[in-house]
Parts: sequence; structure tokens; C-alpha cells
Amino acid sequence: QVQLVESGGGLVQPGGSLRLSCVASGGTLDYHGLGWFRQAPGKEREGVSCIDSNGRSTYYAESVKGRFTISKDNSKNTLYLQMNSLKPEDTAVYYCAADFLKSAQSMCVGGASGSWGQGTQVTVFS
Repeated sequence: QVQLVESGGGLVQPGGSLRLSCVASGGTLDYHGLGWFRQAPGKEREGVSCIDSNGRSTYYAESVKGRFTISKDNSKNTLYLQMNSLKPEDTAVYYCAADFLKSAQSMCVGGASGSWGQGTQVTVFS
């Protein structure tokens, strides 16, 4: 399995932006469904956005549609999440995940059983 490391989290005011990155090592992401998940204190982990292995299909949770954009750069073995218009309710630990050949929707809705990163904290505060 590939190893994943997230970065880019931090503190931001409402309306601000952050870009999360997830770098993979120990293998290629070319044939993996990839996704961003988040978990806030006292809440279950939820799928935020996922992208399938060929990059043609994406999935977004309703709460982030129009504000977040997922993308990947196969040449850099990196997954990104551009987060704009951040809200306090976006505060959570964000994790990236990779699952071999999994589709975007099935990954975000059903969860990932492959590799996971250690998470990066995103805090949106007034």
C-alpha cells in the first residue's frame, strides 16, 4: 500500500481559503480512487470529496459543493483539495485516502479500505 502524508492545514478566518496536499510514496496513485475525508470532534468521519483513478469523475458532499475543488497531479503523486469560502463548520481533521480502482462516489459514500494519511487540522474561527 502507498503511504500518504497530508499538509496544508491551519487556522483561517471565515471566508478564507486553504489548499490541502496529500503526497504519496511507496507506490503510484495512478490506479487509485482518491479522497478527502474529515472528522470533527464528536462527529463521525465523512467523505468530503473524492476523485476516481482517471480523474474524470468527482464527488462532493453537499456541504462543500461550489466551495471545494479536488484535483490530482499524477506526475507528482499528489492529491489536492482547494477549500474556499471556509466556514466554522468546516473545522475538522482532514484525511486523505487511496483505494485501488474505487470510484469517486463509492469511496466518499462507502468509505475507503486502502491507505490513509495521518490527518491535518483545519480550524476556521471568527
